[in-house]
Amino acid sequence: MTAPTVDQAITRAHREEWARVVADLARRFGDLDIAEEAAAEAFAAAAQRWPREGVPPNPGGWLTTTATRKAIDWIRREAKRDAKHRAAGIVHDDTPPEPTGPVEDDRLRLFFTCCHPALALEARVALTLRLLGGLTVPEIARAFLVQETTMARRITRAKAKIKAARIPFRVPSAEDVRERLAGVLAVVYLIFNEGYLTGEGDDPVRVDLTDQAIHLGRVLRSLLPDDGEVAGLLALMLFTDARRPARVSRTGELVTLDEQDRGAWDRALIAEGNALMRERIAAVAAGRGSPGRYQLQAAVNAVHMEAGSVRDTNWSAIVALYDHMALIDASPIVRLNRAVALAEVDGPAAGLAELDRLAGILDDYHAFHAARADLLRRLGRGGESCAAYERAICLTGNPAERAYLTRRRDQLAG
Repeated sequence: MTAPTVDQAITRAHREEWARVVADLARRFGDLDIAEEAAAEAFAAAAQRWPREGVPPNPGGWLTTTATRKAIDWIRREAKRDAKHRAAGIVHDDTPPEPTGPVEDDRLRLFFTCCHPALALEARVALTLRLLGGLTVPEIARAFLVQETTMARRITRAKAKIKAARIPFRVPSAEDVRERLAGVLAVVYLIFNEGYLTGEGDDPVRVDLTDQAIHLGRVLRSLLPDDGEVAGLLALMLFTDARRPARVSRTGELVTLDEQDRGAWDRALIAEGNALMRERIAAVAAGRGSPGRYQLQAAVNAVHMEAGSVRDTNWSAIVALYDHMALIDASPIVRLNRAVALAEVDGPAAGLAELDRLAGILDDYHAFHAARADLLRRLGRGGESCAAYERAICLTGNPAERAYLTRRRDQLAG
């Protein structure tokens, strides 16, 4: 096997097996530090040995076995170094996992541990990317524009809190899994959104984060294939990411939906998203659950995906979907998006009237002012539109959005 092929095998194994190895070790040894360190050492060993010895027939099994040995060696070293660690030798559990939740997979337990509500949201995100996504601490730090030492401390504190609070490494019981799952999905979607249109920094898109979020969504989908919101979130991310090739111009400016080259959209991702949506439509029609907000957001995006242009879009269907979403989540963001869609059905004046009802709530949100500026422009109220663009420019931290908003403002001023 040639060196590039071995490198590809290691990269693929890291993507497919990292979370499985860490989760297996976390269950066996009851310690996230041991699990993380031993998994990293196993992959380092693979990078050294596989080019010489060849890629094993079962890479995941090889990595798990190697990591288990590394973990036992680590515990023995610590036990010799400090008597306090001698007890750690007895936590090794090599038996099959006992049933502890509705789905028997160590990775799902790890998801719920990383996203436990006792942890701060930023800690949940960092732990999920490290322990399930396999990103290094420097990679996570760069993605969220913080110092590496800051991110390392954040992850260390989170793992310490899990240990101190005796947060169990298990899936919640079947009756409360849905409530806890919502927090897991929120973390994955936050990771995706931070990558898709970053709030700060020089890069308008962080593909490493969007790819990681979709990967995590696919893992969750494999673990919970019958959950509608898991399927809905994955479809939503796929539809959104499909537009990424047309989202930013060559000059680094945001390209809005009405100006995008729809021929550049990723058809494979759209097809995958559509398949998930067809499955969910059939399930709801058969009485197997009702659509939640991720499924409804995915449905909105599906309407956009099937339209040849903004003019051809079924905006009435989108307004109806937002009306349904408001019954579940009457948040200001849902109302903002509904107002934008309403403007396409009933005209910009109707949309602006809906937006103005949100002025006191969303005054610090750049997308509110950007939407308002566009509707004011369409109504011929240039001075007010220019002021709204100025406010949006001041509030956005994304360079692509800032470039777009600046151009629209300057067009009015000129």
